[in-house]
Amino acid sequence: MFNLTLDDADLQANLRQLSERQIKWAAKDALDKTAGDVLAGIHARMDAVFDRPTPFTKGAFVVQKAHTERLEAVIHERPRNAARDYLKVQEGGGPRPTTGLETVLRSRLAYDGTITAVTPAPFAKLNAYGNWDAGERNKVMSGLRAQRDAWTNTTAASRKRRRRKAGFFVPQADSRLPKGVWMREADGTIYQILRFTRVVPQYQPRLGFYDGADEAFRLRLPVHLRREIEARVARLAAKAGS
Repeated sequence: MFNLTLDDADLQANLRQLSERQIKWAAKDALDKTAGDVLAGIHARMDAVFDRPTPFTKGAFVVQKAHTERLEAVIHERPRNAARDYLKVQEGGGPRPTTGLETVLRSRLAYDGTITAVTPAPFAKLNAYGNWDAGERNKVMSGLRAQRDAWTNTTAASRKRRRRKAGFFVPQADSRLPKGVWMREADGTIYQILRFTRVVPQYQPRLGFYDGADEAFRLRLPVHLRREIEARVARLAAKAGS
């Protein structure tokens, strides 16, 4: 709970000139503008603690504006983000939630080993935000077709034919290759694109959402409230003098 004391004599005098309805509208607008400042602070915090946060991440929060009969502005996660839970982990720390990619690979890929977590390997193509490139992801998922390694139990002739085309494969659990998704070039060169691990990534608390929101609220709400009240008093004075 936040307690605000308005002990400024000029402000108290201005309040006496306004009707209850005008005061409620001043409070409503001040709360909305304060919520906007809090949201801007969250975005700045994301830029500071994350490496190139995506528009999806920066758009995770939305302002629910106040009402004159409900003087409360709320900043909450969009439903599409809340379902993914990743920002909650960044706030409090702990194991990273299962990603959509991990869920798909576990359910559809014919693989004998365990897929606890999936991370990009050094040869993975990354986008401007440091995440796995969507175009390459689509090619990999399409190329795998949730089938076992096409090179397993094939004849020498069939292997020779397949070398003429690039493709993706997942080594079997007993393979000497590191676990994950590999790409094979037409000349037979292979390199790893994704890693499969048995360890869930752990995050340390880093976002600091609540601390930043508290500070922004305490600093900005009195400023906005004073400005909104003064603006309404000034409009009343101008109307009276016209």
